Amino acid sequence: MSDCGCSSVKSSTPLKSLEEAIELLLSHAKAVAEVEMVPISDALDRVLAEPLTSKVTMPPWDNSAMDGYAVNTADLSGDKPLLPVSQRIPAGVAPTPLEPGTAARIFTGAPVPANADAVVIQEVCEQRGDSVIISQIPTPGANIRRAGEDVSEGQQVLQAGTRIGPQHLGLAASVGIGELPVYRRLKVALFSSGDELINPGQPLGPGQIYNSNESTLKGMLQALGCDVVTLGIVEDTFDATCAALLNAAGQADLVMTSGGVSVGEEDHLKPAVEKLGTLDMWKINIRPGKPLAFGHIEGTPFIGTPGNPVSLFVTFCLFARPFILQSQGVDRESMAPTPILAKTDFDWPKSDKRREFARARLALNAQGEAQISLYRSRSSGVLSSLAWANGLAILPEHQTLSKGDQVQFLPFNELLS
Repeated sequence: MSDCGCSSVKSSTPLKSLEEAIELLLSHAKAVAEVEMVPISDALDRVLAEPLTSKVTMPPWDNSAMDGYAVNTADLSGDKPLLPVSQRIPAGVAPTPLEPGTAARIFTGAPVPANADAVVIQEVCEQRGDSVIISQIPTPGANIRRAGEDVSEGQQVLQAGTRIGPQHLGLAASVGIGELPVYRRLKVALFSSGDELINPGQPLGPGQIYNSNESTLKGMLQALGCDVVTLGIVEDTFDATCAALLNAAGQADLVMTSGGVSVGEEDHLKPAVEKLGTLDMWKINIRPGKPLAFGHIEGTPFIGTPGNPVSLFVTFCLFARPFILQSQGVDRESMAPTPILAKTDFDWPKSDKRREFARARLALNAQGEAQISLYRSRSSGVLSSLAWANGLAILPEHQTLSKGDQVQFLPFNELLS
């Protein structure tokens, strides 16, 4: 295959560390430049392109944190003072100043009247006709939420690069912002190569397997908020592979594939990418997912993941995910997943030269402690293991473990969002 520009990867090539590979990838990740204004109702999972500043103070006035009675503590004397109730203040009603020597019936969220300096919760009050008996004297300021306690006018409430969740939508809405400036969605094109592949729903022929990797990749990309262009199964020839790569690069910000980047006679992806652009083959000191391909096709970034389904999944989580998030404009400091430290329910008596990201399940044991279990097989071809697991246990290189030792656990909900 020398006429295709193919070059083999020397087995003596040193393994890159996980951290080194991620840094190399992120050094090439450029955020999309286009910004669009979207209604707050359509902004979930989008990436904020500009900081948001509040034009109002929240709350705009002192308000009651509880249902009860607004009082002036200077009017309270004796063990169980009796005060006439001079007004009723539900939320949404502007009160009049509290008359001296009286109490005001008040409800959660309602404005606290002038001259009142505390709210007594209704559980320690007894209504008697048009008056109220207060059996527990409050301290000044009790059960009052102060104006500006949440947000002040002119304060930055969200920073650029925030991936917008429901809590961010609520905060923006609370300060009256109805439209948000967000980066346009990252567009990712993917295709599958292999004459043995067939789409799900069709009957299998001799030597055929269902194309599961495309569904896995597409699902993970959509979970990250990408627009996905699926180009289907490409004929397993060099010319068809080149045409598919050009087609993908011409309409997307990133091209992704699975498998096909080795140097076998039927592996056309590697020479095709090298002909159309540049390609680096990295061997990374992890298991599974040791091989990773990264390059450019006429300027468009390309990530080639391993063909084994578990290796593909792990490689995407560890490498493609941060590359995609940074390309979407997500703030780099917020994109790293937060591991959980928990005890193992297994022994790991033989150390490995590579750091292992093992399919694992985190659950509470009989004592209510978080405990990590491993899947029974380490095979990178067992896709059902990922459906069983709810995360990845990080088993350090050059280290043995005994049951009860603590290791880090990466939940799937951190890796797939």
